[in-house]
Order: sequence, then C-alpha cells, then structure tokens
Amino acid sequence: MDLNEFSFGSVGISSEVTRIISITMDDNSYTPQVINVKSGEVIHFKIKNIGDAVHEFNIGKKTMHIAHQEEMQQMMDRGILEFDKINHHMMNTKGGMSHDDPNSILIEPGKSGELIWRFQESQDLEYACNIPGHYESGMFGAVNFKP
Repeated sequence: MDLNEFSFGSVGISSEVTRIISITMDDNSYTPQVINVKSGEVIHFKIKNIGDAVHEFNIGKKTMHIAHQEEMQQMMDRGILEFDKINHHMMNTKGGMSHDDPNSILIEPGKSGELIWRFQESQDLEYACNIPGHYESGMFGAVNFKP
C-alpha cells in the first residue's frame, strides 16, 4: 500500500511519542474497545494477543478494512495464515503477498507487538482484525478524535 494513501496518519517516530496505549486482543474482541486521540498525536501501541487465534491490529477507515479482508482471505487460501500461526517463510513467496503495511500488525497467540502511529486529521477511523470472520464477529474498535 502506498504511504500517500494514509490521509489519516503516518508512521510515528519513537522520539515523538506522546502516549502509550496498551491493547489486548482476545478471540474476536479488543480491550479497550474505544481509544481517544488528538490530531498530531503520536501513539505507541503495545499490543498483546491473549487469544487462541492469529489476530490483526489495523488502523484505518471502514472501507479500507473491507478491502483488506479480501487480501487476508487470499493469505489464508495460500497457507500463509493459519488459524493459530503465521507462516513467515511463505511471505513474499506465495504470489508476492506480505503483510507489511505501516498501520497494521499481525500477532500470533501468546505474542506481542508494537506499532507507532501519528494521527493526522480527524476522520472516521477504527482499528480492526481483518482475518476472515473476525471483523464480522465484532473484532473492531473506535478511534475518537478529541480536541
């Protein structure tokens, strides 16, 4: 994905982090389910997957999530993603698919990851897991912009 497509934000720099937010992913839910941010704020997300399945933390617009779900289905169809593991050795070799967008991270059960994001202008955003069936089961949260 072209970084210019992200009108709502960009990769953050660790020296500019204004706040840390911890996110816990369980099977088909996030805690917290709502985060409040300010335009220009740089957030360091610390994300832990306590569920039994692989989950994704992806910041974007609803339309982006819907489009990304098709890509995630292709990754599952090609064996790159399984229920409880990511076959990293297959990334970029099975039809050129990878999961390296700067607004997103895939995390296996029992593991943690981090993402630093600079929020730009106020827009309708959410964070979501786009693995097939997860979004539809309610695995998304709201991003609210506050003054």
